[in-house]
Amino acid sequence: MITDIIAILLGSIVVLLGFIGCIVPVIPGPLLSFSGLIILSIAGGFTLYSPGLLIILGIAAAASQFLDNIFPVLASKRAGAGKAGVWGSVSGMIVGMIFFPPLGVIIGAFLGALAGEVLFNRENKDPLKAALGVFTGTLLGIVLKLIVCGIIAGFFISSIGKML
Repeated sequence: MITDIIAILLGSIVVLLGFIGCIVPVIPGPLLSFSGLIILSIAGGFTLYSPGLLIILGIAAAASQFLDNIFPVLASKRAGAGKAGVWGSVSGMIVGMIFFPPLGVIIGAFLGALAGEVLFNRENKDPLKAALGVFTGTLLGIVLKLIVCGIIAGFFISSIGKML
């Protein structure tokens, strides 16, 4: 019983860190949330979830993390942005996260992409369009990760009652 409570507390912390990781660029949010589910599953003797469900959720976590890296690049290319816009977006997210949390991440992504395009991609005739493309891709990745983490958290919460 004590080990179950410790697993629930530790798993809850990891799932919550996963949600933070959906917004903070360097933390793999969905993978952390999935790890919280694995912690609970281990404590429950792997009887809480079917192996198929764990495989599907693990693939969803990995895929959303991968797509989070792909969406800004695809959106930026579609909008005519260069590498400077993408790197500016990531830099802006980090600066925004540090100095203006939590909205600074979103605003920083846009302003960083715009700054990157204006300063380093001078041949781009429409840096605002490019910045909006990078920004849209970044937001799409964040939303996808939040959805996956929410689904994982739902399974996590529904299983706590089975353990107590």
